[in-house]
Amino acid sequence: GCNPLAETGRSKLQNQRAVLNQQILRAVRMRAGAENLLRATTNNKVREQVLLELSFVNSDLQILKEELEGLNISVEVYQNTEETFSIPLVPLGLKETKDVDFTLPLKDFILEHYSQDSSEYEDEIADLMDLRQACRTPSRDEAGIEMLISYFLQLGYVENRFFPPTRHIGVLFTWYDSFTGVPVCQQNPLLEKASVLFNIGALYTQIGTRCNRQTQAGLENAVDAFQKAAGVLSYLKETFTHTPSYDMSPAMLNVLVKMMLAQARECVFEQIGLSGIRNEFFTLVKMTQEVAKVGEVYMLVNTAMNQEPVKENIPYSWSKLAQIKSDHYKALAHYFIATILCDHELQPGDDEDQQEKALSQLYDYVPEGLMVLAVLKDKVQRKQLGKAHLRKAIVYHEEALRVCGLCKKLRNIEVLQEVLTAAHKRSLLKYAQQEAEDDFLSLIQAPDILPKTEHKIETIAPQFSKVKVKDFFHKLGPLTVFSAKQRWMAPRIIRLHHEAGELGFSLKGGSPVQVYCLDPVCSAASAGLKEGDYIVSVRGMDCKWLGVNEVLEKLKSVGKQPMELEVISCQDTAASLHSKSATYSMGMQKTYSLICLAMDEDKIDQTKKAPLKLPFLSWGTKNRQKAASTLCLPSAVAGSSQIKKKLSPFTLLNTESSLY
Repeated sequence: GCNPLAETGRSKLQNQRAVLNQQILRAVRMRAGAENLLRATTNNKVREQVLLELSFVNSDLQILKEELEGLNISVEVYQNTEETFSIPLVPLGLKETKDVDFTLPLKDFILEHYSQDSSEYEDEIADLMDLRQACRTPSRDEAGIEMLISYFLQLGYVENRFFPPTRHIGVLFTWYDSFTGVPVCQQNPLLEKASVLFNIGALYTQIGTRCNRQTQAGLENAVDAFQKAAGVLSYLKETFTHTPSYDMSPAMLNVLVKMMLAQARECVFEQIGLSGIRNEFFTLVKMTQEVAKVGEVYMLVNTAMNQEPVKENIPYSWSKLAQIKSDHYKALAHYFIATILCDHELQPGDDEDQQEKALSQLYDYVPEGLMVLAVLKDKVQRKQLGKAHLRKAIVYHEEALRVCGLCKKLRNIEVLQEVLTAAHKRSLLKYAQQEAEDDFLSLIQAPDILPKTEHKIETIAPQFSKVKVKDFFHKLGPLTVFSAKQRWMAPRIIRLHHEAGELGFSLKGGSPVQVYCLDPVCSAASAGLKEGDYIVSVRGMDCKWLGVNEVLEKLKSVGKQPMELEVISCQDTAASLHSKSATYSMGMQKTYSLICLAMDEDKIDQTKKAPLKLPFLSWGTKNRQKAASTLCLPSAVAGSSQIKKKLSPFTLLNTESSLY
């Protein structure tokens, strides 16, 4: 990873994000304590003091959230350093996390579950922790992407090796919400995997915004990066559907995917016009439809950002920037078609049918009393319709400037103001060049323009298979056999004596090999060998990765001398632990809950019908009283009666996680 102490603009932003996350965590803990006191007390004077304190904490949280939003809209830091005259693109900030010490939990699990000397795996555990630490500061290039993917794939091995489905091993993962700063803690490695995936998508967006948009290659790389970012976020949405962090909820990820595809579409338009836009009829028709498509996708992004439940947590400046871009590109579409009508009169040698067909494709309808061919032939009608489009373009430009001026974060972005102002002045100049004597008589309203594109933009699914990763804990044996899901008896030493050159059993399977067709009266059976045992070593030599032929060669090489085999037996798989889910409460505004429900079926009254499983989104409302903990952003708090709480499994871990 990058040097975490490097004083780059991006590292400064990430450091500020980490500091804000800690401040939000302290405020959230104060709020949680005040809420608990409010529920517990019946003294009216104490309740009044607590409510007053809660109002201060809520105000503090709101200020911190606005500061975090300011970091999310600090787009200038991520843009290309070359002098550019383009509207900035929006990147995603990396999620922050706390340090995790795998040493003791993994060493204990290796000793207990695999019955191996855990001291032999200290280097492997250190490598895992070093890789995780490096992933907190990835470089903004393909090497950084590859490192994050390698850790994500390594987590798959670690999850299968050390995280059994029946219990937790004491590793606590903490990640902070990218938009609210609220921490989420779980002992489930799925939170870790989902957060790493989010950071892969975020890093792709930062790579896309860093590309030089003044070159063809730079724009191609930007389009590719945003499509890959959308693909990773889409994969995250489809694969991890119950993530407790709100920035990874399905609704939020759906909006982020749309935003990344819209930015890819914007780069495609810039790519088409990079070499210049010729003032030619059919070229302008094509550009009109392309830029109208950009305006349409940003309008859909803005609409999605203003829907519940995303609206409460998406940065306000992002929503306004999407609205500004929608208005800006719609204005450009009307400007281009006005240029077609005002600057290109139908000449005797022009193909009337082709121009009529091209112009007809731009409109869903034409104003009443007008025909496309008549507009092309009649100079007065062309001017009137062209000026109508210019008026509409000016309206859109003015709306974009107005919205930009109302948003404090956006009006401080100089290049955005410059681009919007230059486009507005160009439309005003074009309008001023037209004859003005018929303005009071012209009642034509410019029709809407149909968007159309010849360039397909879609998500690019992540190619994890391209990154080759070796299992750090390869020495434990093949993962298909030596996993946390399997339960093993303690290793046994079997002392064998050859009987007339025969072993008394056969071997089968891949690696490790399994005892097969054991003769019940042979010396091996008498020594304790059982049908189905796995042979893990012969005379102290590890053979977990050896096949049947290789193990047989080792057995035969001993000759008639006695030899020792180390074997293990697989226990019957126990019933899996009852489902544990983490969700966020839909009933409380800006509230994030970790709900761990551990039901004991042995204690369920058999005479009662077991309750039906509730859908995921109803857990927060139906079981709000059962939540082990609640981390909240500001919302109104009313008095409530005293409530008995169940002890959460998280409260038994350590004092730092007791509030989760």
